[in-house]
Amino acid sequence: MAEVAGLLLAAGAGRRFGGPKALAVLDGEPFVVRALRVLADAGCAPVRVVLGASAGEVRALLPEPGSAIVAEDWESGMGASLRAGLKALEATGAEATVVHLVDLPGVGTEVVRRVAAGAGENTVARAAYDGVPGHPVVLGRRWWPEIVAGASGDKGARDWLKGRPDLRLVECDDLGTGHDVDRREDLPG
Repeated sequence: MAEVAGLLLAAGAGRRFGGPKALAVLDGEPFVVRALRVLADAGCAPVRVVLGASAGEVRALLPEPGSAIVAEDWESGMGASLRAGLKALEATGAEATVVHLVDLPGVGTEVVRRVAAGAGENTVARAAYDGVPGHPVVLGRRWWPEIVAGASGDKGARDWLKGRPDLRLVECDDLGTGHDVDRREDLPG
């Protein structure tokens, strides 16, 4: 079986949320710890987390502080986090990576497992919820240099993924919501 890494993007300042979402707590567990656990429990290895806003505070919560990568230019948007994370993963033996976002508490282990099933160096897969593309996204190693070269602003790999004939949408509506948390009122009750 191919080695599939986990890459958690958790660098944002959470301006609409009122602070970094990585530090938000749901059911007694910080979002960053929850998301890392989901990736690890799904079998992703190694798992890396990209930090930016409040990096020191978020790093202090990590079970493995050495798994953190700081995107120095995180304020320019998600593209900076994706670039930093994929560059860091180049030094690993991973053939693919599951890119997960810290503000998706409705995405659990089974979603990650389903989207990552059979992943390899050529994989381009994305979770879908009721037919709507969402996260996580699985990116085969073959594509990392292309994605790094094109990732900018707050789009991450959105433009790169758009219209790709090899993109495999994986329906996960039966396993989770895929809804992101933008504001405190978006937190699950």
